[in-house]
Amino acid sequence: MVSDREAQSGPQEYRLGHLLQHAQAKLARKSAEALVPYGVDGRELAVLVVLADEETLSQAEAAGRLGVDRTTMVALVDGLEDHGLVERRRDPQDRRRNIVRLTDAGLVCLERAEEARRAAERRFLAPLDEQAAAALLRALRMLVVEEPTVK
Repeated sequence: MVSDREAQSGPQEYRLGHLLQHAQAKLARKSAEALVPYGVDGRELAVLVVLADEETLSQAEAAGRLGVDRTTMVALVDGLEDHGLVERRRDPQDRRRNIVRLTDAGLVCLERAEEARRAAERRFLAPLDEQAAAALLRALRMLVVEEPTVK
C-alpha cells in the first residue's frame, strides 16, 4: 500500500493525474482496437449514441451535447454520412437547420460497436473484482458528472 507521503512526493506512477491519464490512454487504445471492425472511432460512436437518444436533433444540438465545435461536428457527420450511417435532412420547420438521423445501417453499427466497446471496457476492468470496478465507476461519476455537495 502506498502511504499518503509517498503519493504526494513519490514517483510519478503514484500520482493521481499520471494514473488517470495513463488509464484513460490505455482504455482509449483498447476501445479503438475493438471498434476497428465496425469502421468507426470513439468520437464517431459518440455521435451515433447521441443521435440514437433523440428522435430529432440538429447538427448544432448534437455538437452541443458532445461538447464539440460546429466545424468538428460537420466533419464527423460528413464521415458518418459517407459511410451510410447517418443522413442529413433540412428541418421542414426551419430550413436553416440540418436534422441528423441514424440510418438503419447506423443503428446496426451502433448496436454492434457499443457491444464491442462495452466488452473492451470489461476487459480493461478485469484486474478488479466486480465490487472494486463498480466502486471505481461510482467514484469517477461523482468526480466528473455529479454536482458536488457543499458541506
